[in-house]
Amino acid sequence: MKIKQVFFIIPFILSPLFSFGQQKVSYKQTIQAEKWSVVDISFKARKSPKQPLDAVFGAIFNHEDGEKMDVAGFYNGNNEYVIRFSPEKEGKWYFKSYSSESSLTEKKGLLTVVPNQDKEQHGPIVISESNQQKFEYADGTPYFLLAFELDWLFALDWNNKNDIPKTRTLINEVEQHGFNQVVMNVYAYDATWGRKEIDPETNFAKPAVFPFKGSNEDPDYSSLNIEFFQHLDRVIAHLNEKGMISHLMIYVWNKEVNWPEAYSAEDNRYFDYVVKRYQAYPNIMWDISKEALGYGHDDIDYITNRIERLKKLESHRRLVSVHDYHYCSTFPEKVDYISIQSWVPNIYDKMLEAKEQHADKPIFNIEHGGYEQTMHVVFEGAYTDPIVCLDRNYKCVFAGSYTTYYWHNTSWYEVVINPFELPEENQPFFRYYKYMADLFKKYNFTSLEPAQKGFGTYALSDREDVHLFYLPFGLNKINGHREELKGKTVQVTWFDPLTGEYLEGPSKKMESAWTSFAKPKGLQNSIAVGILEVIN
Repeated sequence: MKIKQVFFIIPFILSPLFSFGQQKVSYKQTIQAEKWSVVDISFKARKSPKQPLDAVFGAIFNHEDGEKMDVAGFYNGNNEYVIRFSPEKEGKWYFKSYSSESSLTEKKGLLTVVPNQDKEQHGPIVISESNQQKFEYADGTPYFLLAFELDWLFALDWNNKNDIPKTRTLINEVEQHGFNQVVMNVYAYDATWGRKEIDPETNFAKPAVFPFKGSNEDPDYSSLNIEFFQHLDRVIAHLNEKGMISHLMIYVWNKEVNWPEAYSAEDNRYFDYVVKRYQAYPNIMWDISKEALGYGHDDIDYITNRIERLKKLESHRRLVSVHDYHYCSTFPEKVDYISIQSWVPNIYDKMLEAKEQHADKPIFNIEHGGYEQTMHVVFEGAYTDPIVCLDRNYKCVFAGSYTTYYWHNTSWYEVVINPFELPEENQPFFRYYKYMADLFKKYNFTSLEPAQKGFGTYALSDREDVHLFYLPFGLNKINGHREELKGKTVQVTWFDPLTGEYLEGPSKKMESAWTSFAKPKGLQNSIAVGILEVIN
């Protein structure tokens, strides 16, 4: 999925002009942009205000059908102010700027939005209209969320002002292996755990970059580091081009960041700036903070304040959640989807319970204690074996929820850019998740619901023609009653989660509701998915 970012430049010191690519035309002429593209409209102030970050600035966009959007702009350094807009509707959009600075106000323009030409571009993630517990793209295409934790993604190329080669290399591997969302921090500094004697080439702890002036050790909260955010733009835009959602955590409390005091002017300035700068990207899903109520940094009122502040400022309506199940389950009306962090052994039961409790929200297990280990342990999680981690992910999915993958050598400050250049015994098992993603493209996850009933294993079903059963280690048969199959002929297929291979089994006329199928011999000592499809 490629999304073109279009830049319009309006230097109002001279005559008002747009810049579209290399072509400059009068703002009175029609400028075209594609639906769901990212459009930057840039204004040059005559002089810099005392505190340029605090200047009121934005534009009202009016669609020809009467729809209105008030889009807040942001300061981009060197007296430049930008309105970042993503049109989600075709047709003519007329805009007019407003500002506390006279040279930036009452500037008019016109955008004509045409269909997006990229067949893989489906728009931002929304809640499915047909099933409120499922995600989909804005055009109705199903979205099977499969996330990859990359806390230090912002830091991989922080010292390269022109390119992001490390970011591109790693994200290509992530995307090629079926992941379609990156859980990331705006900023992280260090962690108190793990080995520090790692290869300096892969150690991104204590980055010499900071979103504020000064440094993390000696912060100057009076202003923001615009270059930091210009670099983060390149990262978010690249994810956008790759069709990867940025699950963007605005804060993180357990990564040693020296944040300004909660509710202070400096805190609000940072928070608002992040929202204004990134709201237009179609690939944004907001998260207020990682482990939001942990570590004594804030309380429930603060998180509520941040959510309400975001929704008031954010005009593109990107989805928002909080990395804290206590908050999400106590105040579900405040979030768009429920995030859970739980290491419990019976993860399936936990996820199913959450699904039943929150019938109108998607459930996302953002951290289930499975941290796949290869070279060494960075973080002492509860589960590190690759297949055990995979098993926990399948149990989350078969409970009807979405899930996240962690690898020790990318999830935290140690980030291996080329994981498949490691010795084979140290390489991660990303491929398992490519197979999972492909399985739920073939069998649309949006149409499937947990249907274990009296079965001896985990089940998903569309309640009619498709029935999937996950068999963990030690379980070698599908056994149980399925009344809707009685009298029908089903085709049995087995899926190997470790190879991605399908093995076609027999077809069978179901004379009764009792369903019993044994794993094929080659899968007896492995995990497996059994698939029953009604053929007549």
